[in-house]
Amino acid sequence: MQQLVIEAGRSEKNYWTDLWRYRELFYILAWRDISVRYKQTAIGVIWAVLRPFLAMLIFTVVFGRLAKMPSNGIPYPILVFAAMLPWQFFATALSEAGLSMVANTNLVSKVYFPRLIIPAGAVITSLVDFAVSAVLLAFLMIGFNYLPDWRVLTLPFFTVLAFLAALGPGILITALNVKYRDFRLVVPFIVQFGLFISPVGFSIDVIPEQWKLLYSLNPMVGVIDGFRWALCRGGTGDFYMPGFILSLTVTVLLLMLGVWYFRKTEKGFADVI
Repeated sequence: MQQLVIEAGRSEKNYWTDLWRYRELFYILAWRDISVRYKQTAIGVIWAVLRPFLAMLIFTVVFGRLAKMPSNGIPYPILVFAAMLPWQFFATALSEAGLSMVANTNLVSKVYFPRLIIPAGAVITSLVDFAVSAVLLAFLMIGFNYLPDWRVLTLPFFTVLAFLAALGPGILITALNVKYRDFRLVVPFIVQFGLFISPVGFSIDVIPEQWKLLYSLNPMVGVIDGFRWALCRGGTGDFYMPGFILSLTVTVLLLMLGVWYFRKTEKGFADVI
């Protein structure tokens, strides 16, 4: 009696083709995550609006009212929310992707498929919260009578950049978390610490010129600066291109590192998990 064994690594050259072949599984996992995320919560998808809205209020009071940070003529709630939009997406995607492999233990240990589908799907599902928050930002801009100009057409590019900025670290952390479960405790710390070192509650213009380039080693600096440039007409000053290029470079390097380490350790996931 012949026995067919399907396992990772049997056809390395076809791995990236398999990602396309297994796209239906990707859709199923993404839809499952979307449907159960707020299923047993009292207010459901409203959490996608409430979290960034409350954070915006706190940052507006602390940085806008108390610290009196400059906003360059931009209504401070919009200045904050334009940054909170990509940051909330990054934080949610990183958290979901970082824990996704362990959360799908039964699936990983029973059948072969390109495991990269799992963390990538977790990042994709975070776009739902992003879209809901984007609608809230649109209403906010209408309420302040502060509509964007032609630069809003570049927003899809910066959205893709935010996706890549979350995907690289997410893939790396989920691979590390399979072997070292301590990383489930590290992810919330990374998210909390990253919020305070990213220009969410203030404009990057408050950073001294000699420190801006070093500050841009944080990949979210380029993403947030890009979102503000695209959404906030005429008040964000010159786009800091050297910092953006550095943030973009760090994003690409983290993505390459994440994919490399994930592929290196992927074969042993079923045994370790």
